[in-house]
This record gives sequence, structure tokens and C-alpha cells, in this order.
Amino acid sequence: MKRAGRSRSRTGGPVLPLALLLAAALTACVPALKVHEARTDLPAAYAGSVDSTDAADMPWRQFHADPALRALIDSALAHNRELHIMAQEIEAAKAEVRARKGEYLPGVAIVAGAGVEKVGAYTRNGAVEEHLEVKEHTAFPEPLPDLMVGARASWELDIWRKLRNAKKAAALRYLGTVEGRNFTITNLVAEIASSYYELMALDNQLGILRDNIAIQEDALGIVRLEKQAAKATELAVRRFEAEVLKNRSKLFEVQQRITETENRINFLVGRYPGPVARASTSFAGLEADSLPIGLPAQLLERRTDIRRAELELEAAKLDVRSARAGFFPTLDLTAGVGLNAFDPALLVEAPASLLYGVAGDLVAPLVNRNAIKAAYIGATARQQQAGYGYEQTVLNAYVEVLNRLSELRNLRRSYELQQQQVQALSSSITISTNLFRSARADYMEVLLTQRDALESRFELVETHKRQLNARVDLYRALGGGWR
Repeated sequence: MKRAGRSRSRTGGPVLPLALLLAAALTACVPALKVHEARTDLPAAYAGSVDSTDAADMPWRQFHADPALRALIDSALAHNRELHIMAQEIEAAKAEVRARKGEYLPGVAIVAGAGVEKVGAYTRNGAVEEHLEVKEHTAFPEPLPDLMVGARASWELDIWRKLRNAKKAAALRYLGTVEGRNFTITNLVAEIASSYYELMALDNQLGILRDNIAIQEDALGIVRLEKQAAKATELAVRRFEAEVLKNRSKLFEVQQRITETENRINFLVGRYPGPVARASTSFAGLEADSLPIGLPAQLLERRTDIRRAELELEAAKLDVRSARAGFFPTLDLTAGVGLNAFDPALLVEAPASLLYGVAGDLVAPLVNRNAIKAAYIGATARQQQAGYGYEQTVLNAYVEVLNRLSELRNLRRSYELQQQQVQALSSSITISTNLFRSARADYMEVLLTQRDALESRFELVETHKRQLNARVDLYRALGGGWR
């Protein structure tokens, strides 16, 4: 900053044109802009279906009608730790946008300073002070204090939009974190629903196992009576006892799986382990039909992971532009105004104590631009990476929908056949027992029939659970669950 009343610096006139000429020459060496455009050439329809109705538009409260399941999801959305972590990530991204915005706005600072200086008499400054003392008969304080108060301003003119592009990229990444949270909600809703259906299935399998043990204990009683009547051997009694004990042991295995599933649900909900309310008696009647899937192009709007990947891609493009702007010259403006004196009493005597200054700097990289080149090359590589990542996310979404559609279709056919198998084996238990009583069937036939009936009923419950989970996964794959 300069004191009021001092003479101007006698700088040569051609300096500014020379600087502009040099900056233009350096700008000519800037590499061409390289931006990777991602492809999204999705098929027009799923297996010929042209219906645009999409289950992803359905809110999760409408999709999940079970009140107990709704209560679990509501609690998870309020208390899940991962969602809290994502919320803080959003806040951090929002703060980054604010910081980037501040970089291209003028900065003003209040400055106050105090110092003291003693110069040698045989230096330039000392000789000047001695001359002034002789001429004006006024002595400067020795040593000389220096007091100053004022304001300074600085501003980098964003000619090439380097700073504004960086701010826009940060804003896009902020929106990406919001979409990331929505994606987490989608997966959380699906995981709770799948665990809930697994818990219901285990409850039903536990009931089946207990019913089967009761049937086997009745059969064991019959075999013992047959042995007393010399119609059966001790071997038959032991085989039936072993079968009953084996199934009693399975009870504890199923109960352990129930405990672990309850604990997993409680973890997702954000609470400590405890009982989980559920309506397991309605498990067999739960709807497991397919869903309206709409058109593949709708995935681009409804899948939050695709939307986040798209935002990341756009942000990476802006990063490339911002990095490329590093090759261009920057124009910095600085200014300051204040009061400066060696005596506090003289500090307020303006304009004599007035201090001001204005300066502009045009700076262009000349030698050793490796850091700028490396930043540009890295930004270009990350932008291409984001482009391929976006394409992969879109492809993965389409494949997920097709897989879930195929799974639902095949599970429905399998379930229908297993229902017939269960009906046949359930009736065969009574038949084999009656034949054994009349000595027309071996005890092994009774054991194998009971074992096959138990396994078929277990498999039927397992298949129905897979149907429900496939339906939940299809809803998630279409982009539903976060609204």
C-alpha cells in the first residue's frame, strides 16, 4: 500500500502489453479438452413388454402392507446408524459447496498492526531520516514505532471459470450424496423386509418341525406296541427313536437361526437385541406375484445409484475443465486502505496518515508446469473412470431387473409343483402307517415317508420365502423403496 501524497512509480509503459503477449503465447500450449461421453443405450423394453407402469413409483408403505413390517421400517429410518452417517456426509458435502463458492468471491480482512524499528545511521533509511531531521529540525522517535489499522481486499477474477466450475462440481457431488442416502434407504427397506420374511419362514418351519415330531412320537408309540406284540423288532424301535431325537435337535438349530435373524433386524433398526413382533401365521397367504416393471429407460430416473453415478460423471467433467483452466493466466486484484503513523495521536490525523494501495497481478505458469499437467491428466482419467462407472451401473441395474423377473417366474412354477408334492406326501404318511399296522409295509417305508414329508414342507416354506424376497429385490432393482 502507498502513502497519500507520494509520487507514483515510474514503471515503463510497455510492461502490460508484454505481459498480455506472453500470456497469449502460453495459452497456445494448453491441451485440448477431452471429455468422455457415457453410453446409455438401454433396450427399448423388457422381453417385449411395452407397459410403462412401474412399481418403483409405489411408495414403500403401499408396497409393504404388513403393519409390523411398516413399524420396523419406520423405526429404522429414524434410528439406523448408517443413515445417520450418510446425513453427516451430506452436511460435509454442503459445507464443501459453501467453501468452493467463497473461493471466487472477493475477500475482505480487517488488519491492525504495531511494530518498532531501529535502523542504522549509515543505511539508506537512516540517512534519509537524518536529512529530514536536519532540514525540518524535527526529530523522529528512536527507535521508530509503526502503527497501522485498516482493511485489505483480494479477489481472483475467475476469467476461465476455474473456480465456478469447481463450485458446480462440489454442488453436484452434494446432490450425489443425497442420492447416495436415498440408495441406502432403498437397500435398508429391502434388507429389513427380506429379514422379516426370513423370520416368518423360520417360525413356520419351527411349527412344521414340532408337528412332525408329534407325528413321529405317535409312530414310535405304535412301533413299541408292535414290538410287544412280536410284530416289530428292537431295531425298528431304535430307528424311530433316533428319528425323533434328530428332529428334536433340529428344533434348536432353527431357534438359533431365529435368534440371529431377530438380532440382525434389531441391528438394522438401530436398537439392542429383543423380540421382534411379526404375524407369522399369515406367511403362507402373502402375495408373491410379479410386479409391473415399466420400461428400461425409466431406470435412469428411478434408480438412485444411477442418478448418483450420473451426478458424479457431470462433476468429473467440470473437474476436467477446472484443471485445464490451470494452464491459463490468472488475474488477481488486491487493494487496501487504512491509517498509518508512528504516534497514536497522529494516527487519526487524516489525510496525512492515510494509507492506500491498489494492485493487479497477471500470473501465468511458465516453467515446470508438471503439477498442472498432472492435475489435468488425473482429472481426465477420473472423468473417464466415472463415465465407465456410470455405464456399468446402468448395465448392472438392467441385469438385476431381468434376473429378478426370471427368478420370480421360475419360483412360481417350482412352488406350484412343490405344493402338489406336499399334498401327496402328507397323505402318504397316514397310508404308510396303516400299512405298517397291518404288516403290509416295512418300518423303513414309514420313516422315509415321514422324512420326505418333512423335507417337502420345509422346502415349500423356503421357496415361498424366496418368492417374497425376489419380489422385494425386484422392487428394489426397479428403484423403489426410497420415496
